[in-house]
Amino acid sequence: MNSKSEELFQRIEEKFKAIDQNPDVHLEGLIWAKPITYWDYIHTDSLLNLQIQRTNQPDEMVFIMYHQINELLFKMILWEIDQVSEKQELPAPYFAEKLNRVSRYFDMLSSSFSIMQEGMETAQYLKFRNTLTPASGFQSAQYRLIEFASTESVNLIDQRFRASNNSQASEEWVYEHLYWQAAGKDHATGKKNTLIRLFEEKYKAFFLRKLKQYDTTNLWSKYKSLPEKEKSNAGLIEAMRHYDLTVNITWVMAHYKAAEKYLESDGKTAEATGGSDWKKYMHPRYQRRIFFPDLWTREELEKWGHNV
Repeated sequence: MNSKSEELFQRIEEKFKAIDQNPDVHLEGLIWAKPITYWDYIHTDSLLNLQIQRTNQPDEMVFIMYHQINELLFKMILWEIDQVSEKQELPAPYFAEKLNRVSRYFDMLSSSFSIMQEGMETAQYLKFRNTLTPASGFQSAQYRLIEFASTESVNLIDQRFRASNNSQASEEWVYEHLYWQAAGKDHATGKKNTLIRLFEEKYKAFFLRKLKQYDTTNLWSKYKSLPEKEKSNAGLIEAMRHYDLTVNITWVMAHYKAAEKYLESDGKTAEATGGSDWKKYMHPRYQRRIFFPDLWTREELEKWGHNV
């Protein structure tokens, strides 16, 4: 046995003894283990059987796969953000690198809307979309988690109610006044439509836990807790501004323009599948979602969502 093999066996022995396991048992198990294949590792067969159409329109398959890819990218984004959230020592270069990774994922999401804009026949979309009611991309729980993980909850509250918010506000109050509640809630009566009600039946309790979890570990809070030297790092500031702009302007407007093509195809503005007023809900100049407000000038904040 050469020195390299001896070193490997020693490290294996140390690893398993550290967790009160017999190294010999695990080594013998390797004898009977099947060699791994690409399709088993990636679960290719499972992935390729998750696309189930509800209509006979061929382009519905494009629609399904597109949104499944989005959800996988959202998972990648949360994976990166959570590494920042959970890290105690957070050097500016590491923070910036993670943000740049996440921004690249959102760049992919933004550019991929060309698939939605050019990759489906309008006539087909307008047929199968009614079969999907009241489902909506609004009901992406992972996207909501990305927002919670990115900034303090005050920056996600509907503008009409931000003045009422205070540091003692409960997660319940914050949740009920998040900007996206406007997509399916009459704030005068408090009545919620089916879009919101179904969403909350599945996720509300989970969201309340996550709001609490990310209260001090969101990206904005993590940045503000850095030493002054790290906070003033030009590369980190640039990465944060790029992320903020990419998520809250570029990505949102790519989505908006894709919706515009289909929902205004006959010269009239149609409702989204969930029944929301999508133009006011989606356009950044209305809700002004800004993750890192102190990193923008007053003029930039005033013009947020304009000329896009």
